[in-house]
Amino acid sequence: MKSILFITICFVALTTLFAGIILMSVPDGSMLRLPISLLQSTIFKDFRLPGFLLFLFVGGINFLAAFYLLINNKKKFNWTLLAGIITVLWVMIQWMLIENTLLTDLIYFFAGASIVLLSLQLKGRSLI
Repeated sequence: MKSILFITICFVALTTLFAGIILMSVPDGSMLRLPISLLQSTIFKDFRLPGFLLFLFVGGINFLAAFYLLINNKKKFNWTLLAGIITVLWVMIQWMLIENTLLTDLIYFFAGASIVLLSLQLKGRSLI
């Protein structure tokens, strides 16, 4: 289970760090085929700030969680739990702000939920 958790966290970390960099570099969203109209109902004019927040919070926390898993830090499952919660919250906030649901939203929601459940299981607290 620990290896599944590590792979899932690495997937989320690497893809969100990469997406964040692209959104900050090309804030019109064209490189990721995201129309700027997605932001119409939000306070954002372009994807620069959302890209930065994605990079920092989702990518950064998941990266730290993967690192702590790799070095077998005693707080590793606290970090992975935090990473999963932040990933799920990111998607939920995105659903509230943006009227369209993308397939990637569902993928990251389930990845984040899986990270939470695996972290709790490995910490010794099962929800099931």
